[in-house]
Amino acid sequence: MSTSVRNLHPSSLWNHFADLNAVPRASKNEERVIQFALDFGNSLGLETIKDHVGNVIIRKPATPGMEDRKPIVMQSHLDMVHQKNGDTIFDFDTQGIDMYIDGDWVKARGTTLGADNGIGVATIMAILASKDIAHPALEALFTIDEETGMTGAMGLQGGMLKGEILLNLDTEEDDEIDIGCAGGIDVTAIRNYETETLNANEYIGYQIDVKGLKGGHSGVEIHLGRGNANKIINRLLYGQESNDVRLVSFEGGSLRNAIPRESTALIAVTKVKNDELLASINQRINDINKEFTSIEPNLLIEIKGVDTPVSVHTITDQKRILNAIYGAHNGVFRMSPDIADLVEASNNVAKIDVKNGQAKILCLTRSSVESSKLDVAQSLKSVFELAGFDVTFSGDYPGWTPNVNSPILKVLTELYEKMHGAKASVVACHAGLECGILGRNYPDMDMISYGPTIKGAHSPDERVNIASVEKFWDFTLEILKNVPLKV
Repeated sequence: MSTSVRNLHPSSLWNHFADLNAVPRASKNEERVIQFALDFGNSLGLETIKDHVGNVIIRKPATPGMEDRKPIVMQSHLDMVHQKNGDTIFDFDTQGIDMYIDGDWVKARGTTLGADNGIGVATIMAILASKDIAHPALEALFTIDEETGMTGAMGLQGGMLKGEILLNLDTEEDDEIDIGCAGGIDVTAIRNYETETLNANEYIGYQIDVKGLKGGHSGVEIHLGRGNANKIINRLLYGQESNDVRLVSFEGGSLRNAIPRESTALIAVTKVKNDELLASINQRINDINKEFTSIEPNLLIEIKGVDTPVSVHTITDQKRILNAIYGAHNGVFRMSPDIADLVEASNNVAKIDVKNGQAKILCLTRSSVESSKLDVAQSLKSVFELAGFDVTFSGDYPGWTPNVNSPILKVLTELYEKMHGAKASVVACHAGLECGILGRNYPDMDMISYGPTIKGAHSPDERVNIASVEKFWDFTLEILKNVPLKV
């Protein structure tokens, strides 16, 4: 990792971020980063506890003169999305993130950076370790598994926290103050399929690869119309169900909350119609490239010959699976009628794994309205069930209802305008923040979310703006000094 990142300002924040990024911290594999947080709190001599699900809470008393302010909770999640480019050799289980400075940005070499939500964690660490930053009584809440299930927020019991105000440091535009977010639900479709043996003398094997897509956050960036690698490959194969084109396997995507960047399918094509069928597929490739030329300039679709496979799907099962994937909605489902430019409901066809006699399709459905979230999930279920899939819903979590009369919102908006001479945008986001879940057990807690500018989250293009981090840091210090008085 480049040591130059440690020389950035504010140095305490960036050094804590570098320390954090040296620790593997994939969602659901957080033992090492949990211990890292526990060791950090204990090294400062602060009250440090781990709850029954793995969340870490560190308490620091108010600094002199701030005892009369409302106690606060500063919250970020410890886990990060582990994604890498297909040609990047990297072991997330053993290696620290390789960061570097590129102009105005900090990036990682071929992998996700972990600025989501590592910058928030590092900010809280810097404040806990400080001896000269004014703040009221403070609880640092480091949650686990935000990215793949919100397990930490869901498992946090009522009564654990004493704070009256929660500052969630997990949004990604430094001129926005977030007061609401979408909820989500995982939709999983599974079915078995039959295979049959091919006559290898009559077929030629091919591998189709889609890569080079931007990918990104399946909530924040779902409205941008970026290509979904799974849907693109399925489009190439759809309607080819006959003895002439046979499906062998189909694998693409990784995490539910990341737009699929890469996907691969193996097929077998009859020798007698080889030229005709390849011409048809190549025409579809040309059409797709034209459609995405402005938004996905690095899209690459390749077809290469491989060994002729031994077995393929039956034609009936092949058709049902491809029909189901084609029919599954992907992208924006509905825009909010009440908040301008806000996506209300969406779905991401996130991961497809069709091989060895089983087809599995994973989706993440989001909505800021509970009824429309269920509507999207049920529409997916209906499509999958028509194709013979068994469908389950899991990981359901609520959205966060905006409170425009929030006292802490008033503090942040006035401070932002005073510091920058312009009004901050008060928004709700189409992403899963933990505020809605935490609010179930802490309904009276006043909550707000803000953060630095981060682009490309959940993809290897993730990057954080250096000047924005300093802006975010200065804003945070002013917020701490201006927390309202106790009633």
